[in-house]
Amino acid sequence: MQFYNNILETIGNTPLVKINKLAEGVNAMVLAKVETTNPGNSVKDRMALQMIEDAEKEGLIKPGGTVIEGTSGNTGMGLALACIAKGYKLICTLADKQSKEKMDILRAMGAEVIVTPTAVAPEDPRSYYSVARRLADEIPNSLYVNQYDNTSNTKAHYLSTGPEIWEQTEGRITHFVVGVGTGGTISGVGKYLKEQNPDIQVLGIDTYGSVFKKYHETGVFDDNEIYPYITEGIGEDILPKNVDFDVIDHFEKVTDKDAAVYTRYLARKEGVFVGNSAGAAMAGIVQMKDRFKEGDVVVVLFHDHGSRYVGKIFNDDWMKDHGFIDREQTALDLIENHKDKALITVSEDAHIEDALLKMKQFDISQIPVTSNGSFVGSLSDNYLFAQLIEDPSIRKGYVKDVMQDAFPVVNANDSVEDISKLINKNNSALLVNDGEGNAHIITKYDIIDALH
Repeated sequence: MQFYNNILETIGNTPLVKINKLAEGVNAMVLAKVETTNPGNSVKDRMALQMIEDAEKEGLIKPGGTVIEGTSGNTGMGLALACIAKGYKLICTLADKQSKEKMDILRAMGAEVIVTPTAVAPEDPRSYYSVARRLADEIPNSLYVNQYDNTSNTKAHYLSTGPEIWEQTEGRITHFVVGVGTGGTISGVGKYLKEQNPDIQVLGIDTYGSVFKKYHETGVFDDNEIYPYITEGIGEDILPKNVDFDVIDHFEKVTDKDAAVYTRYLARKEGVFVGNSAGAAMAGIVQMKDRFKEGDVVVVLFHDHGSRYVGKIFNDDWMKDHGFIDREQTALDLIENHKDKALITVSEDAHIEDALLKMKQFDISQIPVTSNGSFVGSLSDNYLFAQLIEDPSIRKGYVKDVMQDAFPVVNANDSVEDISKLINKNNSALLVNDGEGNAHIITKYDIIDALH
């Protein structure tokens, strides 16, 4: 029989998936290391287990003890799995900017969750770093994991993630791209890859409001770089010991908006349902496209699963509230690509044969029917096909004898959401006036393009 002795044995060996549509402007092969197949749905499972097992070997925690950690959610989930398997209690401190889904998942896995304010300095006693440290001092037989400075974090990726990527790419990887938070992933993977091939470029994704990029380039820790930001899981207002700046060749900053938008793009254009830091990394690759050339193999690591962001990144109202979705698209937006083309119509007095010829000539699947300048009906290819199968002789008949109802006319400023509700199996298109006296057709494909 093939089985694992416990859930921890399923950590690692995650797949590489080629990015297609979002990488069309990048002159290289882009492969995503999708860490969501780990049992805790994130890359953090790897280092969470490593930190616990190393602590056990060093005698830092005894059976029945309590594990304590400040986390953005994913490390907490990895720790929860390890604690369940090994019989420890878990307390997680999270900043209040983290998604509700992350907090709910941790509670579902038996962790005690303490929420702390985001907009405080790391040394503030209310910060999630400080609260975690204080609890570890107060609770007997407890372990403050401290993923930021615990070198077992980097060790986990040196021992597993890096070798997996090297083997999966058969040593052809030229660039490694990943969001940087605690620094363990980029430092562990980067160190391993550079030992195999010193020419591999290690590129870190940073966010505005974080200190990493400027410190890497100047050696100056600038407090003016620090301010609140929305992107989860990357960037810091401290310098974790796990960030090995010597391994990193370049930091690329990505805005909160681009990170959020590309997170949604990954789901809708690639079918890869991943989290906020993955969107930031993908946006960063697009920004850095001039760094890549034909034949390069770029591996980008996607940290966690999109289910942890359904109330934020994948919520239209939340995106609008933060200005990440521009104004609502309207009927006029839908005709933008063909508004300079005249509407193709057919008279109700025309022969059906003429209507079929027009539809073939202009490669259209539906056509409005007019009479004395007014829209009085419509024809679709599916409907005509069914009619002709039933009675081939109607080809010589008149359009008015077989036409369907006229397409509904919508207002130019009607929203895409409202318009889409009018498309159904009996109604394949809509009409809209562009405000200059010209009518245009809106098809279901126009709506699909707008929604992707």
